Amino acid sequence: MTLQQLKYVIEIVNSGSINEAAKRLFITQPSLSSAVKELEAELGVELFLRSARGISLTAEGVEFLGYARQVVEQTSLLEQRYLNRKPSRQLCSISTQHYAFAVNAFVNMIKKSGADEYEFTLRETRTYEIIEDVRTMRSELGILYKNPFNAKVIDKLLRENHLDFHPLFTANPHIFISAQNPLAAREYVTLEDLEEFPYLSFEQGEYNSFYFSEEILSTVFHKKSIHVSDRATLFNLLIGLNGYTISTGVVSADLNGENIIPVRLLADDQIQVGWIANHQLQLSKQASAYLAELRFVITEYGQELQE
Repeated sequence: MTLQQLKYVIEIVNSGSINEAAKRLFITQPSLSSAVKELEAELGVELFLRSARGISLTAEGVEFLGYARQVVEQTSLLEQRYLNRKPSRQLCSISTQHYAFAVNAFVNMIKKSGADEYEFTLRETRTYEIIEDVRTMRSELGILYKNPFNAKVIDKLLRENHLDFHPLFTANPHIFISAQNPLAAREYVTLEDLEEFPYLSFEQGEYNSFYFSEEILSTVFHKKSIHVSDRATLFNLLIGLNGYTISTGVVSADLNGENIIPVRLLADDQIQVGWIANHQLQLSKQASAYLAELRFVITEYGQELQE
C-alpha cells in the first residue's frame, strides 16, 4: 500500500468516477483501475462497487477512506513543515437544502482556508439527493431538517445507509415574504392568513414525497402553488408575486438584501436542522472547518446550538 494509492482512492471519490479521476490525475483510466485493484487485492477487501450506474464505496471502502484522508492530510502537514513544500490543494464538498446560513458558512470557510489552491463544492439540492451524495461520498456532509412528520422516514433512510444525523438547532416555523407584502408588518400569521397568497416550495423531482419536502406542513392544500428548483428564483417570486414559503426564519441580509423578511407562523410544529455524515468516517480538516463556521453563523442569527 502506497501513499499514491491512497491519493488515487480519494480522487476517485471526489470525482465520482474513475474516468474523471484519471483525467484529473493525468494518468490513463486502465492504469488507475489497475492500481485500485492491486490495492484491493493487497487489503483483501473490495473498496468500490462497480455497476452500470457508476462507482460507489462499499462499507469497507468508507472506513478505508476515513483513514486514507487522515494519512494524506498528515503527510501534507509533514511536508509543509519539514520539506517546505507547497500546501496541497484543499478539497471539500457539501450538499444542503436551500439555506442561506449554509452558504454564509461556506463563504466564511473559504475565506479562512488560507489555501493557495482549492476545489470546494456546495450543492443546494433535493433532500433525497443530499442523502445519496453523502452515502456515496460525493459530499462529506449534508445539511437537512427533520420534524415529527418526516423523522421516521428520514431516520430509516439514514440508518439503512449508515449515516448519522447531528442536530444543530431547532427553530419555530416562519414564512419568508417580501418586505412589501401586506403581511410584512404582522408579528405572526396563521395558515388562514396565507390562503390567498401564492405558496412557493422546492420541487423534489423523482422523489417527490411529502416526507422529502423542504417545507414543513407539506400535506396542507394550497389554492395557489408554485414549485421551483433554486433559491434565487424562489426569492424573486416572493417579491414579484407576493408569495411566501415556509422555513426556519433564519435569512441572510448579507446574501439576500433587505427585501426578504421572516414572519412567525403559528403552527404546532418545529424544524430541527442538522448535518449528516457517514458514522464510520472521520471528517476532513476542511469539513470540520465548515462545521465550525456553520455553528458560528447559526449563533450569530440568534439560534441556540443543540450540540
